[in-house]
Amino acid sequence: MLKESKAFSGFSTADIPKTKEFYAGTLGLDVTESHGLLTLRLAGGNNVLIYPKPNHVPATFTVLNFPVRDVDLAVDELAKRGVRFEIYDLPDLKTDKKGIMRGNGPTIAWFKDPAGNILSIIEQTEES
Repeated sequence: MLKESKAFSGFSTADIPKTKEFYAGTLGLDVTESHGLLTLRLAGGNNVLIYPKPNHVPATFTVLNFPVRDVDLAVDELAKRGVRFEIYDLPDLKTDKKGIMRGNGPTIAWFKDPAGNILSIIEQTEES
């Protein structure tokens, strides 16, 4: 029954207008709004729902990953648009001064949306 369903993911935010501006304006994604909900229309026909939640608490994990061919270039371009990348200096998680983790799995950089949800740009693999 669900095998043929075109499933999609979703997460919450406290401020729909601010979130819409970030995803559409800053990240340049195709975003539609209907009934107070945002839909991110991503490459490959994938959609993500963002819904308002008054008592929103940011996710403590990565809610959305964007595969890119060149993480360094993507970090530089997004930083020019005002995106701030997370800097980690933990025993098992270290990033460089640009916020990029290298050599411990795929090259990846994390950043947050206005609601504090964690997003990433991640090195594109053959499968992605």
